[in-house]
Amino acid sequence: MIKTIFIVGPTASGKTKASIEIAKIFGGEIISADSMQIYKGIHVASAAPDEDEKQGIPHHLIEFLELNEEFSVADYVKLAREKIKEINSRGKLPVIVGGTGLYISSLLDNIEFTEHDVDQDLRSELEAKFDALGGEEMLRELSSFDPDSANRLHPNNRRRIIRAFEVYFQTGKTITEQNILSKQNKSEIEPLIIGINFTDRQKLYDRINLRVDLMINNGLLDEAKSTYNMRNNKGAFQAIGHKELYDYFDGNLNLEQAIENLKMQTRRYAKRQLTWFKRVENVKWFCPDSEDYLDNIIATCEQFLKEE
Repeated sequence: MIKTIFIVGPTASGKTKASIEIAKIFGGEIISADSMQIYKGIHVASAAPDEDEKQGIPHHLIEFLELNEEFSVADYVKLAREKIKEINSRGKLPVIVGGTGLYISSLLDNIEFTEHDVDQDLRSELEAKFDALGGEEMLRELSSFDPDSANRLHPNNRRRIIRAFEVYFQTGKTITEQNILSKQNKSEIEPLIIGINFTDRQKLYDRINLRVDLMINNGLLDEAKSTYNMRNNKGAFQAIGHKELYDYFDGNLNLEQAIENLKMQTRRYAKRQLTWFKRVENVKWFCPDSEDYLDNIIATCEQFLKEE
């Protein structure tokens, strides 16, 4: 079993700082579990750590994909498992940090993803159907044969909704059924899951609002302009961060309205993250406002690593 520390929680809660402290103290290397930080060209929007923030700690699965490249949870789990084994083989501690719940849960639950050749005709048909009916109607239809996936997925998550239909039509089994079967396989990971969140939700929202303001000051507008003409519904363009500013470039909103919309969408995303992580078992929660917050996290990690 490979002892692995997971740092989870909503955006702007302080996961990056905590993970780097843990990695420095215990000889760790960090594996990102953030579905935005995997992409190049959106450094500001994704809040990916820069070289100063990394403090010399190796980071993996950060800024390695082009913006329009699609990347599935199956891709993530495969690469993350490889990195965990690689880091462990060097005598280092794997530290998984991020807020993408599906990545985290699939890794923790040891989900085995069945590979299927893409039926391009079926995919094109489903894409056209989604564009005609919208996410809400597609989820209603999905709920007739896979209610668990329909309840879990967001109406805007076009790619994963379409994938849920594809898997069922191609295999006769839902993604949910396949996940249940795959969980029966024994995991090589022994996890400690550290959750970071504020007891006062408004403090988290204030941090999110401040982060967006700092992003604007750090060049988010110019970064979004650089992606404006290449935007589509694939890869990074589905994520929060740039698309909210496209309405400003299109003249649909003034800049103040676009920034406020970005803050609102980010707060909503944080709420969804918290809902997801509250369902994950065995999370040890810590509040950044509490006294000796980081010391308590470090002590918990130390105890975990001492246990046989």
